[in-house]
Amino acid sequence: MPGTAPAARIAAARTSLPGNPLAASAARRFARAALADWSALDFPAVGRIPDRVADEVVLLVSELVTNAVVHAGTAVEVSCALDVLTGDGEEPSVVVEVTDHHPTRFLRGEAPDANDDPGCAGHGLRLVAELAECWGTAYRRASKTVWFQLPVTAVEAITSSGDPLPANSGDAPRDSAADSLKGDSPDGSPKDGSLKDSCAEDDAYAVELLAPAPRRAGVRPSDADWTREGALSFLAETSDLLTGQFDEDMVTSLTAQLLVPRFADWSAVWLDTEGGPPRLAQVWHASETRLETLRQLLEKEPPELPATARGRAVPWPWPSDPAAYGPGGAALACRLIAGGRAVGTLLLGRAGLMRVPGEVAGLVEDFSRRVALALASARQYTRQATISRVLQRGLLPSRIAKIPGVESAVVYEPTGGTSAGGDFYDIFPAGNGRWVFVLGDVCGNGPEAAVVTGLVRPWLRLLAREGYGVGEVLERINRMLGEEAVEVAVEGAAEAVAAGVGLTVGGGASRFLSLLYGELVPLGEDGDDGIRCTLASAGHPLPLVLRPDGSVRTVAEPQILLGVVDDVTYESETFELAPGETLVCVTDGVTEHRSGARQFDDGDGLASLLGDCVGLDAQDVAERIRGAVHAFAVEPPDDDLAMLVLRSR
Repeated sequence: MPGTAPAARIAAARTSLPGNPLAASAARRFARAALADWSALDFPAVGRIPDRVADEVVLLVSELVTNAVVHAGTAVEVSCALDVLTGDGEEPSVVVEVTDHHPTRFLRGEAPDANDDPGCAGHGLRLVAELAECWGTAYRRASKTVWFQLPVTAVEAITSSGDPLPANSGDAPRDSAADSLKGDSPDGSPKDGSLKDSCAEDDAYAVELLAPAPRRAGVRPSDADWTREGALSFLAETSDLLTGQFDEDMVTSLTAQLLVPRFADWSAVWLDTEGGPPRLAQVWHASETRLETLRQLLEKEPPELPATARGRAVPWPWPSDPAAYGPGGAALACRLIAGGRAVGTLLLGRAGLMRVPGEVAGLVEDFSRRVALALASARQYTRQATISRVLQRGLLPSRIAKIPGVESAVVYEPTGGTSAGGDFYDIFPAGNGRWVFVLGDVCGNGPEAAVVTGLVRPWLRLLAREGYGVGEVLERINRMLGEEAVEVAVEGAAEAVAAGVGLTVGGGASRFLSLLYGELVPLGEDGDDGIRCTLASAGHPLPLVLRPDGSVRTVAEPQILLGVVDDVTYESETFELAPGETLVCVTDGVTEHRSGARQFDDGDGLASLLGDCVGLDAQDVAERIRGAVHAFAVEPPDDDLAMLVLRSR
């Protein structure tokens, strides 16, 4: 594999799985069977493959196959290999490749992500990055392969009587999965023991039958060592994976899959709801065939823990239905408490145990605290994001008015993943056959910029409908911004004096506003004779007009920003937009988008691009410019991008 040391491959197995819901289960069983088969063979420098390594391999294979089937939607090829590295002191390793056949490819310099590459969706690659020694992705003409490598540390093999054997002993007990591959097929036909032959190429169900999952028999002798030596690393891994997760369903999904299969045979997470019953958010079982039955039973039997069990892992009765839970075992339930408030309940079970050891219960409690904190953070983020979206939607018009005789198109892309930023736009009727269009950019960002946007848009509509001219509207907005800034400064000074702190000057940038404001009046019947346009620019990039012959001209004159100087007179310009002509208005997120030391509008770049848009309608012109801005630099725009395109029919 790329990025690894030279290796000698001493064992390999490969299978092809169809792209159906059984593929993930079949892949897990295939991986378990391959590892169990290799553990029983006498390879130089390789002892019994540790259960922890096997669990991690199965987990990662399951995630990658699920991603490929669900998101790429194609058949999947899975290969497992046991490599011995040729470098001195290097450990043997398990190398796994998962290949889908989605045609998506990325050119050099492009960075694939979950939004662009179907095979990269989900959190499988995040788990691979956390658990694997090294990993990577290879893109081919019609397929994509994700590979990872896990080192195999030689450990003592354990006999059925509990006595240790030498790590490389050929007498180590064979796993039931490996044994099952050496017998006869379910239909009575003999098998030669080859994993490749035993796994049907086109039938995932046949793979399930031929490679059953090995059963756990009681407490493994290595469990105590794993709990003692691996608890800290397990908790650290949990914190790393859950930190920064702002979707509570993603948190519950990670929680269940961190526990199963390497720590429990099944787990479930309930989330508390406001004023309603708890919601079963996630159920996971090491056996895919039991998952749906387990979910149905758990939905009927949500755990109810006593109030005294806050944050403590308490024994829970093992349910009696073996079809869902498996054979008898021990279960634990723990309330998820964060900041003194319960956010949910965690339930997990392990087959073959009479009771869960105390040190394991303590580890579950530590694990549950981390999960509870992640859930509380995700809920807080979701609540704040919802409030933000509701408020931000009020900063933009719910719909764009249709102007007779005019095609209109809007491009609006705020940065930072918000619904609205410092840029804003509007098109609305002002009465008496007049239509107003607005494109503005508040200096600064964040809540202060949003406050200015929320103030200015209603003012503009009110002044326009009161009959004020273009220049008068700008003058009054300028005075209002100045008065608002004075009030804020006085309030800030009073608060500073009351608090006994010094007064600092700052935060005034968000009171500055660049604005393009114009009126349109259709000429003739429904604008058949063109559109009369009156507009003014206050510190804004000047608009451009594209004529049918391909020539481009600038309209309006540059004037000072709003909110900078109190007494300013703003002048407007009137011209006719003839049939077939297009008016393009943009914010500085377009003109000042950078690629190294260059800006998009250097050398009249916007005008040159617009000259090539002859014959395009308003929407096509807007998309052509938007695409050119994004293609101008490798990095996306770091400022809000807004654009209005108005074309006289």
